[in-house]
Amino acid sequence: MKKIGIFMADGCEEIEGLTVVDIVRRAGFEILTISIMGKPEVTGSHNITFQTDAVSSEVNYDELDGIVLPGGMPGTLKLGEDETVNQVIKKFASEDKLVAAICAAPSVLGAAGILNERKATAHPGFEEKLTGAEVVYENVAVDGNVITSRGMGTAIDFALAIAEYFTDEETVAKVVQGLVYHR
Repeated sequence: MKKIGIFMADGCEEIEGLTVVDIVRRAGFEILTISIMGKPEVTGSHNITFQTDAVSSEVNYDELDGIVLPGGMPGTLKLGEDETVNQVIKKFASEDKLVAAICAAPSVLGAAGILNERKATAHPGFEEKLTGAEVVYENVAVDGNVITSRGMGTAIDFALAIAEYFTDEETVAKVVQGLVYHR
């Protein structure tokens, strides 16, 4: 079974993170919520506090097949400043493991040099931070092992693209049907 990690920081956009967690689990994969805050509790940008599965320092990243960065402010800034986040996304990108980011978080990938010569998208106003990317204005941009998306309103499409990366269309279609969602 594929195992994915999702970094969480205080100030993250709750829907962008938790939608991914929910849909990836519905698709039959394990996803580990990882706090970079030094404690398991994270408070999102809309003052919703939730418990993560692990604290960053406790995670064996070699066991993961992909990593996800939710957006939100100031969560994205905290992700970009975190040494472990930067090490993991660069390592995963170089190993052709999934690296995915939504909303403002693709800017972290841009700053890390991961978007060079790749199609990428982000929240309106963050396009200039997609360093080296061919900027597209689609809900979700998939370019090899890198998936980016625009924001809270595209979180379901983003999560489905992550699930689809690891499985077949039939499994994703069952998830979509269960969500009562129309693509």
